[in-house]
Amino acid sequence: MPPNLINRRAFLLSVASLPIVSGQEPTFSADVKVVNVFATVRDKQGYIVKDLKKEDFTLLEDGHRQTIRYFAQQSDLPLTLGLLVDTSGSERRMIPTERTASHKFLEQVLRPDRDKAFLIHFDHDVELLQDLTASRERLEKALDELQASQRQSGVGSGQRAGGMGYPRGGGRRPHGGTALYDAVYLAGDEILSKQGGRKALILLTDGEDNGSRISLEEAIASANRADTLGYAVRIADEEIGSMVRGWNGGGGMERPDGKKILKQIAKQTGGGYFEFGKKKPLEDIYAEIEDELRSQYSIGYTSDNSGNDKGFRKIEVTVGKKGFVVQARDGYYA
Repeated sequence: MPPNLINRRAFLLSVASLPIVSGQEPTFSADVKVVNVFATVRDKQGYIVKDLKKEDFTLLEDGHRQTIRYFAQQSDLPLTLGLLVDTSGSERRMIPTERTASHKFLEQVLRPDRDKAFLIHFDHDVELLQDLTASRERLEKALDELQASQRQSGVGSGQRAGGMGYPRGGGRRPHGGTALYDAVYLAGDEILSKQGGRKALILLTDGEDNGSRISLEEAIASANRADTLGYAVRIADEEIGSMVRGWNGGGGMERPDGKKILKQIAKQTGGGYFEFGKKKPLEDIYAEIEDELRSQYSIGYTSDNSGNDKGFRKIEVTVGKKGFVVQARDGYYA
């Protein structure tokens, strides 16, 4: 059996073991010595600032100022990149655009001798199309395999029999549709948590999840645990969206606020949020993401919290120059 097929099956099977109970914030046990934070700084006009020094930064953990021990502007560190593409029915007409732009992005960003990437698509299931690799050829081949789910878009359609460990049967299922949160969780927990250096997820989706076993908070926690930035690109088919809103008006389930969800993922992981449209093509969005990834400050400190608390510790990074805004993750799990 081809190795990549084995990886796909293992990844798919891992979804069946995802926690079903939502709303419970997970905690992780790990001995944290050095905390690393990647930060992007912008000026009043929104341009990235690339000439700051360690003395310009202040870092707080749970309100207590920390001593910055390691500092560098990291433009040349190896990059591990995960591309998560929504292939649910509501995104059917957007997939060719996503595929073409992603080909160009990987060709432009990935350095064969230093960087690696993987590709996941998600609809009512989550599938690893290409495991972590430095091969552009393999990634491009996987991109060519992207296709929309054959399930009818919207809610209330019958589930695929036997899929992903769900019980067989028709009718509306509580975990059917689009499994965005599961995809983020598995990317962080199964792949990125095992990698070092700079790590980022790029999400191409309308942000509307109605099929995951876990919560949004648990998905974000998985990315933070893996020290991974989340770049959310909202790419929505408004015509399909209006049809779904019409169904909702007829007594269907409430439609999730995709824009709010994606902004939350980006903010809490220290990444960025973008909206695809006529005035903002994917090529321009990808160029901005690449600029950010190559212009980050790497900040390291040793926490002065000597307690046994293994919960979430809040991080706040600021710059002592008027009008400058710092983009960094909200915290980490001790």
